[in-house]
Amino acid sequence: MQVILLVMKKNRSNCPLTTALDIVGDKWSLLIIRDIFLGKTTFTEFLKSSEKIATNILSNRLELLINNGLLKVTKMPNDQKTKIYYLTDSGIKMYPIIYEMIRWSDANLNKKFGPLGLEILNNFKKKSAEKVIAETTNNYLSAREQILSKIS
Repeated sequence: MQVILLVMKKNRSNCPLTTALDIVGDKWSLLIIRDIFLGKTTFTEFLKSSEKIATNILSNRLELLINNGLLKVTKMPNDQKTKIYYLTDSGIKMYPIIYEMIRWSDANLNKKFGPLGLEILNNFKKKSAEKVIAETTNNYLSAREQILSKIS
């Protein structure tokens, strides 16, 4: 059985890009953040993503994102077994990066995207980058407030 360690190497590099990639440079972390912007909040909802993340890797990445201040977790008041994951302000600030990566992929890779990718790209094409980023982050802030109001 392979064990994935959550502890980052300290001072692996003095480069800020390396430091960021230590947290979100794997195959899954940005997809989890993307899914949260798309309304997913529970472990089960993340598992249903089309990318088919394994449960052990999902657990690991959620913990990594929590430990590095991008996510927080709470339990539903009426169901203490179900954890609700939500983005911190630092996690929300990842959206412009995700946006630019999606745009870069569309502009530079000769790939056909599935229904989710096409839906995201169609939303982008209707508005300026600034408007998409502002609307998406503001919509998420409202959604997060609703999540937090239910648990308070």
